[in-house]
Amino acid sequence: MKNHVLRPLFVVIAIVVGILLIRTALVPVDFGVYERGYMYGWHRKSNEEDWKTVRVKYKTAKVCWECHDDKYREIKDSAHGSISCENCHGPAYDHPKDPLGLSIDRSRDLCIRCHSYLPYKTSDRGSIPGINPETHYPQAQCILCHIPHNPKPMNQKREVKS
Repeated sequence: MKNHVLRPLFVVIAIVVGILLIRTALVPVDFGVYERGYMYGWHRKSNEEDWKTVRVKYKTAKVCWECHDDKYREIKDSAHGSISCENCHGPAYDHPKDPLGLSIDRSRDLCIRCHSYLPYKTSDRGSIPGINPETHYPQAQCILCHIPHNPKPMNQKREVKS
């Protein structure tokens, strides 16, 4: 073979060998190794104990329901029923030990994340009622007219709970 073929071949081989050496130096030996052999994933057997000490930041609505069943029942059948409590109230990792740890975000930006009008009628996102945040009462918080746990406009008839 001519040099113009061998030189690039040697360069490619050198790069591959370099990548393998760097991988050997940086990746732990037990990375991806399971009882059934090698598997893809971000798991190492040697750090399982470390992960047991990690505190879960988000706990799902099931944890909220244990103490706030009235609010849970109110929201579960509403348009916001599929949204986790923590999307609006923040992560529950210190709650209930720190009852003030969960803030109630009343900012307009929180609602605009989902309710800013998008013209994507073919996606689920397009079916969410949207507004133009620049013209739809831009000076007001959404909760002045809308109740997040029962998200209907205030001028619509609401079901009275006894």
